Amino acid sequence: MVWLMRGGGRLFAGWLDAGGGGVFDRIVMAGKPIIGLAGGIGSGKSTVASVLEDLGARIISSDRLNHEELNSPEVLRYLCSWWGQGVLLSDGRANREAIRRIIAADSAARTRLEKLVHPRIAARREALMKAYEADPAVRAIVWDSPLLFEAGLAGQCDRIIFVEAPRESRLARVMRDRAWTAEDLDRLEKSQKPLDFKRERADYIVVNNSDMEDLRRQVSDVFSHILSGN
Repeated sequence: MVWLMRGGGRLFAGWLDAGGGGVFDRIVMAGKPIIGLAGGIGSGKSTVASVLEDLGARIISSDRLNHEELNSPEVLRYLCSWWGQGVLLSDGRANREAIRRIIAADSAARTRLEKLVHPRIAARREALMKAYEADPAVRAIVWDSPLLFEAGLAGQCDRIIFVEAPRESRLARVMRDRAWTAEDLDRLEKSQKPLDFKRERADYIVVNNSDMEDLRRQVSDVFSHILSGN
């Protein structure tokens, strides 16, 4: 039996089990489609997001919101009181690398930070959603979140695109762009859902083999399918 409930101005769809309990499934497209991006670390999700933006979508980047919230005065005060002045750069901004090392080594510290920052990010995401829904120029809304499944956002997406890229390519990107080691990549990926889990739950897969024109063609085809309701 299908059930519907309204949340955040959208319709949600799911099933009732035999005992009458609700099992959440996916949103029915009652507004502009929400597209979630999934994939391994360094797979090129942000590149796919930029292509979708060129095609008329608007991007809500969890990384960008997280970066901005980490640098807010209130959050910085908390971080300094917890972990000392070492979490600040010389210009007073958050030292993201120092913070990453702290939460990578201490799950309690990670949880503490998430409880502080995640509600702030969620409030800003909701505000952006309302603005983009009201803007007739916006064709779709893209959630670029490294924790799409882990944070429970996947169930709120109309469609999910998985960005496929071989490990060696992903490692090369994070070594170049983030100065990570192979151990850093492995440790962070082990803290997330397995790639097979994400891949199996995606509606579309695009392959990022570093050929930008080919990637753009794939993303454009997928976007057309999504807008047509497929």
